[in-house]
Amino acid sequence: MGKLVPLLLAIAGLAIGAGTGLVLRPAESTAEVCVETGHGSNCDAAVEDGHGVETEAEPDPNNVYYVKLSKQFVVPVVKDNKVASLVVMSLSIETTPAVGEVVFQREPKLRDALLGVMFLHANSGGFDGQFTGGEAMRDLRGSLLEAARDVIGDDIYSVLVTDILRQDV
Repeated sequence: MGKLVPLLLAIAGLAIGAGTGLVLRPAESTAEVCVETGHGSNCDAAVEDGHGVETEAEPDPNNVYYVKLSKQFVVPVVKDNKVASLVVMSLSIETTPAVGEVVFQREPKLRDALLGVMFLHANSGGFDGQFTGGEAMRDLRGSLLEAARDVIGDDIYSVLVTDILRQDV
């Protein structure tokens, strides 16, 4: 009986781990579904960015306007209740010419929303290690896009990270 309990615990652990892996696996993106079904031409309008935000695959190049936000963003990265490093970022917003002026008018509120996303990203370890890797940057851009759309509206195509630097303290 004493040797049976560890065996049962090991089997239960494997079953729980496999079930958790199945439940938490990433959902298929719109682009993957289009390729698999062979309907790529019908699915080019929108692509999901992993955060549930649909982005235009390619905005009309004749109707695109870039707004460079006036100041850099400085985000502290805290470890053991001390600032371990600072991340400095410059952002631009890709939108339409008509919405460009709205971005300038709402820049303080937009900066606040974007900083909130960056602080959350820093506190969840997003700026640790290889923070400029593809998935980490895709997650950050998706969250920034969602925040920008909450403040400005759906005419925001993307948030571009034009400069990024981490300085360890």
